[in-house]
Amino acid sequence: MKTKVAILFGGKSAEHEVSLKSATNIYNAMDTSLFEPILLGVDKDGYWRVNTSYGSGDVNLYQLDYFSGASFVYLKKGDNEVEIVDLNSNTVKASFQVAFPIIHGTFGEDGTLQGILKSLNVAYVGPDVLGSAIGMDKEVAKRLLRDAGIPIAAFYTLYRHQPNAFSFAEIKQKLGLPLFVKPANAGSSVGVSKVNDETEFEKAVLEAFTYDRKILIEEAVFGKEVECAVLGNEEVHASVLGEIISATNFYSYEEKYLNLEGVQTKIPADIDPLISDKIRDMAVKAFGVLCCEGMSRIDFFLREDNTFVLNEINTLPGFTASSMYPQLWEKSGLPYSSLLTEIIRLAEMRHQRDHTESP
Repeated sequence: MKTKVAILFGGKSAEHEVSLKSATNIYNAMDTSLFEPILLGVDKDGYWRVNTSYGSGDVNLYQLDYFSGASFVYLKKGDNEVEIVDLNSNTVKASFQVAFPIIHGTFGEDGTLQGILKSLNVAYVGPDVLGSAIGMDKEVAKRLLRDAGIPIAAFYTLYRHQPNAFSFAEIKQKLGLPLFVKPANAGSSVGVSKVNDETEFEKAVLEAFTYDRKILIEEAVFGKEVECAVLGNEEVHASVLGEIISATNFYSYEEKYLNLEGVQTKIPADIDPLISDKIRDMAVKAFGVLCCEGMSRIDFFLREDNTFVLNEINTLPGFTASSMYPQLWEKSGLPYSSLLTEIIRLAEMRHQRDHTESP
């Protein structure tokens, strides 16, 4: 019997459209000899929606509107599965045994959705509630990484209620210029600005605060942008490394998802094998330090002197056509469809483990 896998997509965050692209690729690539994929959407207002008449065969959520014909639904714990129930008629429209959340950003990868799935007693892909929450909050993650001896970029933290806690002159003296301003809780480079002077700094701070009440001011680290895909629960594996080559020296949201011509990727990255092994080992260590399981993508900056810093972790990496996570595993010998199968297998194994082990 096939395992019914609900692909959870959409969401309220600024990364809604990215989620549509990721979910499209996952749905079309999933091994249908093993799994029965089900599309379960969350619209921009945060409502659960199901469109059981949507598409046949391959789908394209980014081009063909899923939500216009979708019913409002709620999730109900059933016998060894979760039922998707029509909000008006209370009829069961579908059910699933494993959830594959691919809702990027807040409410999707920050532990909120993971908590809902955990309360429904269903297996789900990616890190647990704690790992997701830590990974989403860049400031908390940085402090844990720093305490574990993992190199990170120097940073300041500003809060919306104390936006002037540090002056530009003070920040400039410690971090130098240029520097980066970013929301503490956002992904896909949303709200991130590169700053060269005080005027740009003030504008960047205001923009970052539109996405989060806490923001980071980080030193600019000059070097190669290197990414590593991590996969596993207790036994963790790291992929080959990939390098992002951006024409603007800043891998922005637009370059990631809109203007792909401005970016090149090199997999495997052109890095000394010994340094590559050190970075891969550090990625595995960071994965554990940040309480992650299942999958994550971990990004580094490699300087010319072969020293490096960990930039950030992405606990729910993109699965779009241009996303690095599936590409890295493809180049490591694990094709897209097989990668999805392994990710789902890891979710099922963790769920079984957590319900059979003694507290």
